[in-house]
Amino acid sequence: MALARDGTGINATARAFWSQVHPVFMTPPLAASLFGAILADDITPTLAAIHVAAMFAAVYTAHVKDGYVDFYVRGEDDDHPLTERGCRVALALSTTLFALCCLLLGVLVNWVAVALTVPTWLIAYHHAPQLDTNPVTATTGYPLGIALSLFGGFYVQAAAFAAVPLGFAVVFLVLLSGIKVIDDAQDYDYDRSIEKRTVAVAVGPTRAYDLAYGLMVTALLIVVAFAVARLFPPTAVLAALAFAAVALAARRAGPELATMLLIRGSYVFLAVLVAAVRFEPLAGFA
Repeated sequence: MALARDGTGINATARAFWSQVHPVFMTPPLAASLFGAILADDITPTLAAIHVAAMFAAVYTAHVKDGYVDFYVRGEDDDHPLTERGCRVALALSTTLFALCCLLLGVLVNWVAVALTVPTWLIAYHHAPQLDTNPVTATTGYPLGIALSLFGGFYVQAAAFAAVPLGFAVVFLVLLSGIKVIDDAQDYDYDRSIEKRTVAVAVGPTRAYDLAYGLMVTALLIVVAFAVARLFPPTAVLAALAFAAVALAARRAGPELATMLLIRGSYVFLAVLVAAVRFEPLAGFA
């Protein structure tokens, strides 16, 4: 029985499976895992690779399940590269990879590392059709996964809890929740027609925009406050300023362009934070 809808053979099947890798949405969780590792004093590359692989498997699971539900269950999408059987096989493969990574983390680190990792798959698998129908869980599911990826990436290296990675996890949860509200607003008319309760549908587009930017401003203020308190390096403020500039430009754009700008702005935000934490350029002046 075929796994791909647009052809048979290894090449067609490989293309169908690869189609579920969406770099724009997959890069942040993987980068967050590595950022968490950087926050630890010493990095063990093998452990970092295992945790990144687990995050890849979790996000891949989300993409496959979401596509399956939207095409085969809800009938929202016009096409899907995988057959129903192909979706089930892809989910089985990604879940097996995730389980293997968790097993390795349990052996090489401890059960707490596993406990911090497993929720990312649970969020991914249940995003559709359970979590994406409620304004709160539809908004915070992806950001919470990234926050867990960051904190888990740190714990896998340090085998301990610390305030700094927890602080960064909170910042990303709040910041990305704001971006997700904007992202969901792209589909306001359609979501409203099928009674899918995103934040935009629940409170209206105008209030949703206000809430979204309020969340982003709150996240940036947290960064500044933590930098003043010396929990974060002082140069972390530069990350807040860089993202603020992008957010100002996005504020004047429509939902689609705003989402594109804000997601890429989050990449810049993360990159500046990595540089601030890893190199601490102002440490000599403290």
